[in-house]
Amino acid sequence: MLDFLWTNSILRSLYLSVGIQWIGCTLAVLFNTEKFYDLTGSLTFILVSHLSYEASAMTRRQTVQGWMVFAWACRLGSFLFIRILKDGEDKRFNKAKENPSIMFKFWTLQGIWVFVTLLPTLMLNSGRRGPEIGNRDYLGWGLWAAGFLIEVVADAQKSYFRSFPENKGKFITTGLWNVSRHPNYFGEIVLWFGLYISASSNFSGLQYLSVGSPVLVMLLITKLSGIPLLEAAGKKKWGDNPDYLRYLADTPVLVPFIKT
Repeated sequence: MLDFLWTNSILRSLYLSVGIQWIGCTLAVLFNTEKFYDLTGSLTFILVSHLSYEASAMTRRQTVQGWMVFAWACRLGSFLFIRILKDGEDKRFNKAKENPSIMFKFWTLQGIWVFVTLLPTLMLNSGRRGPEIGNRDYLGWGLWAAGFLIEVVADAQKSYFRSFPENKGKFITTGLWNVSRHPNYFGEIVLWFGLYISASSNFSGLQYLSVGSPVLVMLLITKLSGIPLLEAAGKKKWGDNPDYLRYLADTPVLVPFIKT
């Protein structure tokens, strides 16, 4: 049993992911900073995915999957790192920075999040089967491309909006933000479901249960750490603004053009 817990490649990815976060947490506590939290998470995605790929059969499917994870992690990691350097702080950590135990929880959860999110990719890379590339692969890659594009455009539009001094303290309602209050999160959810779909063309048996990975990403974004926090902050800041209330009433919370 102990031998399995150490030699299993999937579990070793979990240990590596969490271990990196613990090192990052130690440095963050010592220097009382949160500035490299998101960057460390993105670098962990790249490292764990790469090591998994290096141990794989390196099929075309595995190669495409690896590059897609790499592209997403590089883009988002650099975007968030540049943003926090400009903003000077991440408000999520205002209280956490003063309490090492809370910081430890934040960092540990990030390590688990990286592992769970990468699970379909890790499952794909652990397999030795190599079915021909088919429609399911193209569907998954297409969804990834669409989700990635939506996320990139939404982040760019918001950054552009915030770059004008006259927009300070205002909320964005243009571009993709006119058809969804959180288009970047919509793109994030779509791209991870896309990677699961493409990876699943190589799955068998219990491996299909890794669908829990994109489902968990969706639940975290919609129910816990993403949308609920931003919606609460928005209502606190602009809750007495008629234009904001109209925006809430007229604009879907997540899926463009579809109100829920």
